[in-house]
Amino acid sequence: MIIKVCGMRDAHNIHEVSQLGIDWVGLNFLPKSERYVSQISSCAGIIPDYGTLSALSAHESSQQQQRPTLCGVFADDMPQNIVTRVVNFNLDIVQLNGEESMVMIDNLRRTLDPDIHAGIKIMKRIVITKREDIEKYKEYVEGVDYFLFDIQDNLKDWSILEAYEGKVPFLVSGNIGAEDIDKIKSFSHPQFYGISVNEKFETAPAVKDVALLKDFLEKVK
Repeated sequence: MIIKVCGMRDAHNIHEVSQLGIDWVGLNFLPKSERYVSQISSCAGIIPDYGTLSALSAHESSQQQQRPTLCGVFADDMPQNIVTRVVNFNLDIVQLNGEESMVMIDNLRRTLDPDIHAGIKIMKRIVITKREDIEKYKEYVEGVDYFLFDIQDNLKDWSILEAYEGKVPFLVSGNIGAEDIDKIKSFSHPQFYGISVNEKFETAPAVKDVALLKDFLEKVK
């Protein structure tokens, strides 16, 4: 099961969390978000920082691990902005949270792959407030590599996701915290790929509680 920790920004905090063995790190490029990652000089010590990120991509012979997969989060952004951040942040996945059309997604992929980032993955977020919302996946099923089903607080039972009949793997998000461990471990679906966590593991916006995450990972995996 993939564990994605989203809404990260501080290089030192990313290093600490990465040592826990998480799989994906989410970088938020939504300008109005309090977790927004701006493009700044590498000497500032905040992502993007090629010097800092290099430690995460060290050879296994020295650190016994690869750097986490980097996922950039966008919403109805201009394609050129997405392309720029894929290059500058060396993103592995583009997560689209807005009302992006399949035409836009197809054009974005053709722009990025293979010339800019061969094999880059695209994930589409779908907000789930009721069972019928799951059907929105059908619009994107031919053009994305993952879905992120963002379950809203009014839905407590993940069994609603049993209505998903697609073949594209999906992650689940939606204010997930340590109190959801039993729910996560008991949930089963052939395309269930992992979870995305964020606010419930913060000490401040974009700063994750390493000890809390460590305990969570030990119990959920």
